[in-house]
Amino acid sequence: MGAYIPPGWPAGVHPPGSEEFESTAVGWLLDVVPPDYRLHGVLRRYPVALATMARYHSKACVEGARQGYRTARTELAGALPPHAIDTVLAAYRKEGARLAATAEAVDLVERALRGEVFTPGMSLPPAAPGPQGAQQHSAEQHSAEQHSTEQHSAEQHSTEQHSTEQHSTEQHSTEQHSAEPESAAPGGTGAEAAEQRPARTKAEQKTATQRTATQRTAKAKAAEERPPGAKAAGAKAAGQRNSAGRGRSDLART
Repeated sequence: MGAYIPPGWPAGVHPPGSEEFESTAVGWLLDVVPPDYRLHGVLRRYPVALATMARYHSKACVEGARQGYRTARTELAGALPPHAIDTVLAAYRKEGARLAATAEAVDLVERALRGEVFTPGMSLPPAAPGPQGAQQHSAEQHSAEQHSTEQHSAEQHSTEQHSTEQHSTEQHSTEQHSAEPESAAPGGTGAEAAEQRPARTKAEQKTATQRTATQRTAKAKAAEERPPGAKAAGAKAAGQRNSAGRGRSDLART
């Protein structure tokens, strides 16, 4: 059974652990680094050193492409027509993707040269994004952080609103309980009720007495305020009633 080859493995390099793995890896890594690196025999004798230098070189190329893509319009404005600048940016995007794939492949070869065994389902480091991919990744990350902040704010607002409603309900319940008359409170004993009944009876008698006195005072005041003619007519009528009464008494005696 052959060795497992992870995604992104460079074409032309034999699988890790095979007889031709180191020789093919060295040949491919020498094509990644600048041509003058071939002059140093130590890099052929120690492939791990060559892979390390290739890793730094490939990452530097990716970073340079990103920086050039970001500043292309500013640096080339006035020197190139707008359509030419768009073509340069397209070249940056294409070469940036290729350089990112090369950097990922160099990382895989270096790990294999150091003895790492690849297996299906292993976690691989994310590929270095090209110039356009870097900006897209930054925008997606910013959008995810903004969404997380808005969700947290909404949850916090919902929690505060629930707390306010609960506090209002408790306050309303307290006021309602306080407004209930003490006489309606359950749990009173028979002795307490017996003590309260005489007090209520005395209060009712006092109220009735005050009401009667008030009515009498009102009648007397109304009699005093009547006009003189009404008073004379009333006195005359009273005299006639008294005379008639005495006449009936005399007839009864005879």
